[in-house]
Amino acid sequence: MRKLGGLATTLRRKAPAEYIDLMSAPVLSRDPEVMGGTAVFPSTRVPVQTLLDYLEAGETIDDFLEGFPSVKREQVIAFLEAATERLVATTA
Repeated sequence: MRKLGGLATTLRRKAPAEYIDLMSAPVLSRDPEVMGGTAVFPSTRVPVQTLLDYLEAGETIDDFLEGFPSVKREQVIAFLEAATERLVATTA
């Protein structure tokens, strides 16, 4: 977690205790019957790409969550941490 380490730590500090429970849950879901198999946040129809688009445009996580209330902050944190770990593992 080199690049997002500080961000993830800050976000985790603000997250409720249920954050820990989400660590064992999948961070994304793919189902051909939901959004044509696009990767979405579990139990939603919100593509994870939408979060990345928000962040790329300079929007905040809070902006994203305001626009997509079905996604929980803990899901965003878990997704970003998993993506960071995977990126670091493939570049190491």
